[in-house]
Amino acid sequence: MTQRQLKTGYLALAALNTYATTCFFNYLVFFLRDRFGFGNRENLWVSALYGFIYIFSAWQCGKFAQRRGFLTSLKIGFGGLALLMVVGALLDSVAGILAVLIAYSVVLLFTWPALEALISENETQAGVKHMVGVYNCTWATAAALAYFTGGKLYDWLGRGAVFWLPAAIFFGEFLFALRLARQVANLKAPPTKPVEPAPHHPEAAAFRQPVRPQVFLKMAWLANPFAYVAINTLFAVMPGVAEKLALSPTKVGLFCSVWLFARLGAFALLWRWDGWHYRFRWLLSAFVMLTGSFTLLLLAAQLWLVVLAQVFFGLATGLIYYSSLFYSMDVGETKGEHGGLHEAAIGVGVFAGPAVGAASLQFLPQHSNTGVFAVSILLLCGLAGLIGLRLRK
Repeated sequence: MTQRQLKTGYLALAALNTYATTCFFNYLVFFLRDRFGFGNRENLWVSALYGFIYIFSAWQCGKFAQRRGFLTSLKIGFGGLALLMVVGALLDSVAGILAVLIAYSVVLLFTWPALEALISENETQAGVKHMVGVYNCTWATAAALAYFTGGKLYDWLGRGAVFWLPAAIFFGEFLFALRLARQVANLKAPPTKPVEPAPHHPEAAAFRQPVRPQVFLKMAWLANPFAYVAINTLFAVMPGVAEKLALSPTKVGLFCSVWLFARLGAFALLWRWDGWHYRFRWLLSAFVMLTGSFTLLLLAAQLWLVVLAQVFFGLATGLIYYSSLFYSMDVGETKGEHGGLHEAAIGVGVFAGPAVGAASLQFLPQHSNTGVFAVSILLLCGLAGLIGLRLRK
């Protein structure tokens, strides 16, 4: 098996992992609503719990993957996730499901930083740009298809769509990771002498800007959590949006996956066109679009407005996420640790948005849109922080 074939295998793992995790977590909120009567407030707290643990798991698991090996990390992650899904399927209590979610928040992060590093490992500068683009389009396609089909699967399989389907996928990934590890071991020959790695420098466009490449990395790491503030708030309250618009889970998958396909389109465009690299105006425009489309999406009372807002929401989240991952891989050499920090930044957003929304509904339950406005204000604070980073000398 060649290095390029191995990269294709890693991309297949990323696609399968995305499909399984999207089906599990994003339809878990529907399961909690239907089985235990959870509303927006409770589902937001659940998402905040997941995000809080995700932050520290990503950071530590990224370092683990860098030290112990990316494929070792993948084997631990996929095997652990398969086991957790089986345990979750056998439990029937809120405490049990939350315990599984807590463990899931840790074990999951043995996979993403390792996959991100494997995709860009041993690549030239042009190769990093190409592989990051392929990777983003791969997982974004799987995420869009998972949310699009997940509603139908949930209506058809019920609880099975939440636990047993991801369990089967994770177990298949575990077996595939074992096979890839054997192939890698066969490829590696003991070196005759130590080889010094070639020095890594960001692309030339990074040095034609008034701020250093590291500042763009910091700005992207700031922006991406706020994108996930919006994304995970949206996912958590989707059962409430479905009730407001009288949508079944099948129709949620059909009409509320639009932004995921828009994000995929953004990834495809940004992959083939690099004029946005190290250009602050693109990141700023995406952040402004993110804030406006999020607010419209959750306040709109008509389906066509929800669909329209999703188009802009997907484009904005696509550029922000792509910026974070690209700069993480382009600036610096410890790709496992940078991948972990990229994922930890996501965890901050996964925690902060639902936590702010849940707290607003907890203390001001008489105002149903309090959570939306609170998260929108949080996004505006992020916009101010982004501008402040850019203007800092």
